[in-house]
Amino acid sequence: MRWWKVLGVAGLAGVAATGAVIARNERRRRAYTPDEIRQRLHDRANESTEPR
Repeated sequence: MRWWKVLGVAGLAGVAATGAVIARNERRRRAYTPDEIRQRLHDRANESTEPR
């Protein structure tokens, strides 16, 4: 019975860690201003259309 408890705690820790990573990435993504996002998209589009 003890192994089930350990497995449950490990699963709970994994879910919490995943939620923390998702929240951190979301905060980082929302920190950009609309002008910064637009500029980054333009830069990426220009990089993808340049000949290699």
